[in-house]
Amino acid sequence: MKIVILNKPYDVLSQFRKDEAHMTMSDFVDDPTLRLAGRLDMDSEGLVFLTDHGGLNQFITNPANKKYKTYLVQVDGDVTEEALEQLRKGIELNDGMTLPAKAAKVSEPDWLWERTPPVRYRANIPTSWVEISICEGRNRQVRRMTSAVGFPTLRLIRTKIGSIDLVQLGLLPGETKEIEPLLYPDFKDVPAEEPYRSRSYVKKPGGTGGKPMVRKNKDGSPKKSGTKRIWQMDESEKPRRKTNGTTRPNTKAPRGRNRNGR
Repeated sequence: MKIVILNKPYDVLSQFRKDEAHMTMSDFVDDPTLRLAGRLDMDSEGLVFLTDHGGLNQFITNPANKKYKTYLVQVDGDVTEEALEQLRKGIELNDGMTLPAKAAKVSEPDWLWERTPPVRYRANIPTSWVEISICEGRNRQVRRMTSAVGFPTLRLIRTKIGSIDLVQLGLLPGETKEIEPLLYPDFKDVPAEEPYRSRSYVKKPGGTGGKPMVRKNKDGSPKKSGTKRIWQMDESEKPRRKTNGTTRPNTKAPRGRNRNGR
């Protein structure tokens, strides 16, 4: 399993497909074996995984696995303890109640890099910083949570996924680093990536897969795969319809036309 960490800059799309208006993952990583696990919105910054393991994204976003993702969030206004307590208990969003989050007010960190463009500044309204950790992966969840308690998000940086710490890795925006998964406890329970199972697999009762189904000829030998479709057959190979000798030729005109072709 290969894992590459990227510090995703602001205004970069979490996709490898090229885009005319924005930079994408392909502008920072040139490895066709890697896929994105743990995407970030275009207007968010920070830690993303790139991996060749197909099931890692589901593993780290499934709340049952308790893989906390930590965000440094700059909010509009001086966040209150009451608002933080609401985040800790869970917030009712339009797609349901969130799980309890870890939330604490923090100072602006020394390691923080400048964002381009910078966050808008309003002299009469202060801003404050909150560290929030969640183990869910809903769309724009942190932004919706802070807005629901009265403090809209101005800037959002993902700093950790589990024990992977972007600050400890020392990555600046746009920089990457390959890590050794065996050195991190987060990946010891990642399930092995199973090969794709096609519909030719026999399903077990109550299960989702089983042994591959092998079709056999009358003599017991396995049939060759790749059965021809009728349009692939020669005239001599095409099946003939059995009749009793009384079938008449079709003299009806096609629908929508008369017999004169109009």
